[in-house]
Amino acid sequence: MSNSSSITQFLLLAFTDTRELQLLHFWLFLGIYLAALLGNGLIITTIACDQHLHTPMYFFLLNLALLDLCSISMTVPKSMANSLWDTRAISYMGCAAQLFLFVFFIAAEFYLLTIMSYDRYIAICKPLHYGTLLGSRACVHMAAAAWASGFLNALLHAANTFSLPLCKGNALDQFFCEIPQILKLSCSQSYFREAGLLVVSVCLSFGCFVLIVLSYMQIFRAVLRIPSEQGQHKAFSTCLPHLAVVSLFVSTAMFAYLKPHSISSPSLDLVVSVLYSVVPPAVNPLIYSMRNQELKESIRKVISWAFVNSDQLSITVQK
Repeated sequence: MSNSSSITQFLLLAFTDTRELQLLHFWLFLGIYLAALLGNGLIITTIACDQHLHTPMYFFLLNLALLDLCSISMTVPKSMANSLWDTRAISYMGCAAQLFLFVFFIAAEFYLLTIMSYDRYIAICKPLHYGTLLGSRACVHMAAAAWASGFLNALLHAANTFSLPLCKGNALDQFFCEIPQILKLSCSQSYFREAGLLVVSVCLSFGCFVLIVLSYMQIFRAVLRIPSEQGQHKAFSTCLPHLAVVSLFVSTAMFAYLKPHSISSPSLDLVVSVLYSVVPPAVNPLIYSMRNQELKESIRKVISWAFVNSDQLSITVQK
């Protein structure tokens, strides 16, 4: 295989070669995917339908749930299909589209998590300025900036990665198309361009991480000065879910991309990639709904409303 022009498809890494374990992988990923669809879909529907949740915090949470749905949909369905049909193939254009969209949604999610930490900082440390600094127009602009930044980031990476000549086969040591795995197939020194872009992205991500850490340092200082225990509990209940989501996302993604090459192996890379690309979208709705009483009550109302209407519809059909 002399260059990328002769590549019509890539071969993804299979979780196992045993047919029974392939089917087990299919059912396991199907359960995780359905949980992500149900959890994030419930959050999106609840926030959209409940007027009491039309606030900046829940607007950003709606965007986060939408990004989670999109990101997990870029990797899991294809992996499930490959296990079900006992194949490893993904087309060249399919791989390019998967890489672009996955990077788009993951990058946008991290930028959005940074914005959400700023939202919590203003709400707790500067509550009197909350309505001024985070009006509806400002929230829309910030969310749009997160999506646009993710799109630009993905466009640069995808265009640069797939412009490289590939001459080391077409087998990827990953269950989805990932930039580092495609770079391993390059036979040109021009892959340093992509390495440079990755360094820039890591620096931007580190800057966002520093902003998140600084925001929470100020938040914890402000919360500890609240005299009432009830006030502290309410403040923590809105901050801890976001902090848990950030910690899960950042720790797994940083380990995936910054771990030493000496400890890298296909099996370890596979496990780590599942931890940062599959697990967070599935557990984020659970994390946000566990401590947020207001959101839990609204979800119960939506579920009750859905059951009541389904019962009424069935009665009408029977008549």
